[in-house]
Amino acid sequence: MTGRLPPCIVDVGTGYTKLGFAGNHEPQMIIPSAVAIKETAKVGEQSQRRLCKGVEDLDFFIGDEAMDATGYAVKYPVRHGIVEDWDLMEKFMEQCIFKYLRAEPEDHYFLLTEPPLNTPENREYTAEIMFESFNVPGLYIAVQAVLSLAASWASRQATERSLTGTVIDSGDGVTHVIPVADGYVIGSCIKHIPIAGRDITYFVQSLLREREPNIPPQMSMETAKAVKERFSYICPDIAKEFNKYDSDPAKWIKKYDGKNPFANPDFTTPISEVVDNVIQNCPIDVRRPLYKNIVLSGGSTMFKDFDRRLQRDVKRIVDARLRITEQLSGGRIKVRQGSGVG
Repeated sequence: MTGRLPPCIVDVGTGYTKLGFAGNHEPQMIIPSAVAIKETAKVGEQSQRRLCKGVEDLDFFIGDEAMDATGYAVKYPVRHGIVEDWDLMEKFMEQCIFKYLRAEPEDHYFLLTEPPLNTPENREYTAEIMFESFNVPGLYIAVQAVLSLAASWASRQATERSLTGTVIDSGDGVTHVIPVADGYVIGSCIKHIPIAGRDITYFVQSLLREREPNIPPQMSMETAKAVKERFSYICPDIAKEFNKYDSDPAKWIKKYDGKNPFANPDFTTPISEVVDNVIQNCPIDVRRPLYKNIVLSGGSTMFKDFDRRLQRDVKRIVDARLRITEQLSGGRIKVRQGSGVG
């Protein structure tokens, strides 16, 4: 029976979880990676809890139902891509399989994902839950970056498909730049950036709190998320962008007095420099294909013109290095500017 049913795919992220079956073009469901559970009962409620003995473990919600539940505490089992609460994670997987996928785990193989540099202990805990709690017949845990490279094949010719490339994975909780050579992650060269989609949402939320005091507190996060997803974009040149708005401010913006920089003071390196440093730290024989195949993954890379801005900035860095190489060689080494960055 196992051979006839398609494998289940569960990609648990910091902000959202993608669920579906192998062979389909897109996930069946995308739900928030949230679990709503009852808070600890008060002393006066002990008799009521005794009457419900054995049922309280089933009294929880996940996904959108968790966000809408009243009288429950909403918790996130995953933080910065890493599972932090394994009891919550088991509850979350239980409803993912039985309630959302409506699958019998004993009849399906499972493909799960893990972030780069995931610890062996986390992988073992995941396997323990899947095999011992759900009794799955087979399990494969794949690095998200390798799956992103494979997913990029859908938009490429057969001759251009490769498992060598640089993956920029920016989701809700964390951003990684990951070099992959022939399907294997070069772990020593991975760079981590502590800025992702949730930080942008918090920034927009703080602006709304100052400018729009009439937004109900319980709706401020969803409002900020909607503003981010609808109106945010990446500008090609920040100086020109400011000039555009300064030349005719009435057309674009209402005047606002104050400063609200969106930044992390502990991390100020542009992502283009991080990408270049990652590739330069890799073995020299794989650098050219890593520059040639840069793949974007995660919701926070979907801002308008993110790809164009990144490609331009990486090209500038590479071209500057090639010009210095040509000068140091006294003109003996001729290099083609901007070649191979894609």
